[in-house]
Amino acid sequence: MYDLLITNSKLVNDHAITEQDVVVTDQRIAQIGADLQSQPAKRIIDANGKFLIPGMIDDQVHFREPGLTHKADIATESRAAIAGGITSFMDMPNVSPPTLTVDRLRDKYRIAARSAHANYAFYMGTSNDNLEEIKRLPKDLACGIKVFMGASTGNLLVDRDEALEGIFEFAPVPVITHCEDSPMINENLRKFQQEYGDDIPVEYHPIIRSEEACYKSSVKAVDLATRHGTQLHVLHLSTARELELFSKGEIQGKSITAEVCVHHLFFSDADYATRGALVKCNPAIKTARDREGLLKAVMEDRIDIIATDHAPHLLEEKRGNYLESPAGLPLVQHALLSLMEHYHDGILSLEKIVEKTSHNVARRFSVVERGFIEEGYRADLVLIDASRPCTVTEDSILYKCGWSPFAGYTFRSSIDTTILNGQVVYEKGRVAEQPFLGERLTFDR
Repeated sequence: MYDLLITNSKLVNDHAITEQDVVVTDQRIAQIGADLQSQPAKRIIDANGKFLIPGMIDDQVHFREPGLTHKADIATESRAAIAGGITSFMDMPNVSPPTLTVDRLRDKYRIAARSAHANYAFYMGTSNDNLEEIKRLPKDLACGIKVFMGASTGNLLVDRDEALEGIFEFAPVPVITHCEDSPMINENLRKFQQEYGDDIPVEYHPIIRSEEACYKSSVKAVDLATRHGTQLHVLHLSTARELELFSKGEIQGKSITAEVCVHHLFFSDADYATRGALVKCNPAIKTARDREGLLKAVMEDRIDIIATDHAPHLLEEKRGNYLESPAGLPLVQHALLSLMEHYHDGILSLEKIVEKTSHNVARRFSVVERGFIEEGYRADLVLIDASRPCTVTEDSILYKCGWSPFAGYTFRSSIDTTILNGQVVYEKGRVAEQPFLGERLTFDR
């Protein structure tokens, strides 16, 4: 007898939507077919025409553990991710202490093994002086090497040319970059401080962290990768101008890839007037023209991956003046729902959303047996009800920080069910009460 049978689903996978049943056993997809209702199973879910997609693999989150757990932790944020249809996450190194050594990286895996409610992997951080640690990094230990080429804290900012050259030359795994030019940002900030002091109106955030600052840094990253033959993935593009640096086409065969985050596809600089610092992030949310350019780049396969950059802060921290208010938004619980709005508007197809949130992440990072609905693959699955609206209320928010930039918004879709490694862990608005943990992601490199 099989563990689970899903019937009457509209299965979204590999550029197609088909009416299929799916059989799951021993954490894996055992069979996919058009008429499997007669298969014996311990549990049957009638999808009743809902969309069945592979769970989102979010390649960019900040779950704040260790050291910053007053804002968030791996357990709380991974539960929120499960409620949002994200079954796997890749967590960033800007924690306390920062993940700048192989030993600290192993420590994070030990924390996740006992607390992560979704599948997990972690990035190795970089600094101006940890090249020897990078050289000894096993290829299967980190999902990638994160390089902050601007906008970071502590000693994670890499601003020496010789350090960047070494990282791009010797990186044993893909290099992942945050691209903003710090000297240019600091000069812009100085000018606004001369006029406003520390209480700069948040509407100037995308001017301080400007298009030019993003473009200059992205040019540098692409040049470094081209010269050294580095596998490069540029995170959270926020400007239309940067798109000229990246090629169109399928991700297979690309050595330089690009990503956009859900908030840069949803908000624009007009939202600072009503949401203020709640939508302050780095790189900044910019103009509606930039947003439309990013959406177009997703459709034409110039942008390869969509992620969240989930970065929670406490509300009281966000309520400080411009310089005091930290940059970052909590997003994992509502990321897929925000993308579904583009589906309802006829902008993005479901096939394209799945490609950018699951298929291409698995391809880019060489994730083993996840990211697709295929026989033999791990059963990380999500049912989306495209006809049942979902309003973001204070009571429904699962983030430890307790707020969302989407608060009060009614999405036209809802996450109906999330299945993690063959186990139903979220259903009809409730995370499963029985204990469950995710698994460590593995990579075929």
